[in-house]
Amino acid sequence: MRSKLASYMGFAVKSRNLVMGFNTCVLAMNKRRIKLLIIATDISENSGKKIEKEAKKHQVPYRIYGTTDELSQMAGTGGRSIFGITDDNFANVILKEIDNDVNE
Repeated sequence: MRSKLASYMGFAVKSRNLVMGFNTCVLAMNKRRIKLLIIATDISENSGKKIEKEAKKHQVPYRIYGTTDELSQMAGTGGRSIFGITDDNFANVILKEIDNDVNE
């Protein structure tokens, strides 16, 4: 499953439908651009609470999934813990993949 997820994340990066980092994601949520938020499991507790609060405030679905290293590698970057998907189709497919992987 992770290979499919990595492919979708890579496509999202290439099509500029992926934003990364706390501040960038919060700004995009304020503009109602983010359709799905992916938060790494090893993010600091304080940052995790803050970003979850923002996601709930803006009614953005989010999933806590994967480590910072795994997600950063999928996105072709380093040291990022928060990812926002800005396209509906990518968001739906990635959400489905994450939910399938978690339920297995």
